[in-house]
Amino acid sequence: MTLARGGLEVADVIRTHRKDFEESRDGRVTSAERRVLNDIVACRTAALGGHVERCDRCDHLNISYNSCRNRHCPKCQASAPKDWVEQRQADLLPVEYFHLVFTIPRELAALALQNKKVIYDILFRTAAETLRQVAADPKHLGAEIGFLVVLHTWGQNLEHHPHVHCVVPGGGISADRLTWVPSRRGFFLPVKVLSRLFRGKFLHSLLDAFKKGELEFHGQLAFLKKASEFRAHLAPLYKKDWFVYSKPPFGGPPQVLKYLARYTHRVAISNRRLVSVKDGAVSFLWKDYAHQCRKRVMTLTAVEFLRRFLCHVLPKGFVRIRHFGFLANRYRKEKLEECRRLLNVQTDRQSSSDGHSSEHQTETESSEEKASPCPACKDGKMMLVITFERGQSVPAIALAGDFYDTS
Repeated sequence: MTLARGGLEVADVIRTHRKDFEESRDGRVTSAERRVLNDIVACRTAALGGHVERCDRCDHLNISYNSCRNRHCPKCQASAPKDWVEQRQADLLPVEYFHLVFTIPRELAALALQNKKVIYDILFRTAAETLRQVAADPKHLGAEIGFLVVLHTWGQNLEHHPHVHCVVPGGGISADRLTWVPSRRGFFLPVKVLSRLFRGKFLHSLLDAFKKGELEFHGQLAFLKKASEFRAHLAPLYKKDWFVYSKPPFGGPPQVLKYLARYTHRVAISNRRLVSVKDGAVSFLWKDYAHQCRKRVMTLTAVEFLRRFLCHVLPKGFVRIRHFGFLANRYRKEKLEECRRLLNVQTDRQSSSDGHSSEHQTETESSEEKASPCPACKDGKMMLVITFERGQSVPAIALAGDFYDTS
């Protein structure tokens, strides 16, 4: 089967080559992986049900199928950030924002793949502890900071590459809580200091997890079950420079929102990067960061493509976007009010930093305000006619010309 670029989706690869992939695994596909495969294929098809809308002017008909809402689905996550980003807008402060990336070395990637929840949690916790500790040091900033952290587990070639992106306001609350301490223009915290502290904290936490029996070792990593082998595996990493990267600052809130909208809800690969599926192979676009971010085309067997894609399935219930410091969920609203007071910024009492709109607004919003304009006549509104459940075909009555009553 040959599929050319233009409407090509990850779902097409799954439909065409799922059987080959499962045979390559001798049928050993986890329940989480199976759920992802099933959901992506069913997304926005009759399998999940949907609804029918009709224009109240020209009777133009539109059939929409339900989304799977799986956080690994390229179609669902392409539209997921909108509401979340609107909620985050209330959290932004009128200061320079910084973007830092904490990455674990490739020597630990295979271990992380077998222990996703444990090691990803360690990555979140130690990156956050590192930022807060260095920022609190009077030699650097001397303040309590707040920040958002997003987990990505992939590189452009879909290989397993766990790292976290941190979005941090440039400054924080002084130790005596009387002033806002701004960071230097264009500079937040020293990367070398962050890197060394992060390395120490991460390896200490990883060794502690081993001692508590929280880690699993399978296949080629089975030898690490012995404490002596595990320590020997970690030993070179204490001397290696770990990757902590500070990107150029965003500037201000508008740039931060643009970043959040594009990157927070990303999945391993978007449908628009797919080029073709041909002769059992999948070709896709990728950025070669080693050569000025040039766009290139990579071709993998369909089985290898699906293997790499499924490497990035997260454990059930795992939270991949977290907040720390004065942005921590527990006391975000109070701490942000304190920050704005110290920055002499007027607080908008009507906007809620916890992202919840008022129930009154939701209840009183009219169906006409919710209705989308008709794509055919441009004058009418698309009004809901009928809904249908999973697996049901579109009810014939919904297509009848006299079904919709405008009275």
